[in-house]
Amino acid sequence: MKLHTINTGYFKLDGGAMFGVVPKSIWQRTNPADGNNLCTWAMRLLLIEDGNRLVLIDTGIGNKQDDRFFSHYYLHGNDTLSSSLQNLGFDKDDITDVFLTHFHFDHCGGAIERKGEQLVPAFKNATFWSNEDHWNWAVQPNDRERASFLKENILPIKESGQLKFIQHSEGIEFSPDFKIRFVSGHTDAMMLPQISYKGKTIVYCADLLPSVGHLPIPYVMAYDTRPLESLKEKKAFVEEAVANDYILFFEHDPLTECCTLQQTEKGIRAKELFKLEDI
Repeated sequence: MKLHTINTGYFKLDGGAMFGVVPKSIWQRTNPADGNNLCTWAMRLLLIEDGNRLVLIDTGIGNKQDDRFFSHYYLHGNDTLSSSLQNLGFDKDDITDVFLTHFHFDHCGGAIERKGEQLVPAFKNATFWSNEDHWNWAVQPNDRERASFLKENILPIKESGQLKFIQHSEGIEFSPDFKIRFVSGHTDAMMLPQISYKGKTIVYCADLLPSVGHLPIPYVMAYDTRPLESLKEKKAFVEEAVANDYILFFEHDPLTECCTLQQTEKGIRAKELFKLEDI
């Protein structure tokens, strides 16, 4: 097995929304905001070479939305999904599996692209993986999340016939070295890959822990649908991560790809910060 970081560029989101009840005077120390109170976030994916399979975790925001949509998110940076794959010697057609942690637009938008008037899978040879609980949650969205679940990102996946569901069961195996954790504080039945790699355990944190700045337990996003559940899930996870020396892989941290954790006087915080390639 080989793991690769796939960078797809950066976008901006409101700092207050990203840190919930935490005052700006505190969160801006780790994630400084611009004059519009917007912070920069990465859209960092994970590519897994596993035997004959080439598995992509999430797909970034994509490029099919109109200018009005993108004007809200200030996309910037030189990296794209296609260019990052090409730098590794791969093409979208080489991807065998697209594992979607959840269907918010910044995680799944790149799964579907426009060809003329049609919306088609960007990975024509891939199986797309979700779970039935989250699918139902996404296609019948609540008012709070409706703006994050865009039908043009989601429905064409099923219409293509390339969608398959994973059983919603904690610790179920996707492959021998790839287990799935389920969390539901951010959105219902979000899936977190837990990967055994070079004698280490790596957890792709998705939106349970968007960044190093979100490690303190009360730092819960206003986007989370069940913030008290997020508190419990985060606390249990970081305690487990310290006890077992897990490596955390961050999808949204603008600077840090990976870290380990340690117990400090202020609670559980980052221990070592490093790139995936350094493992």
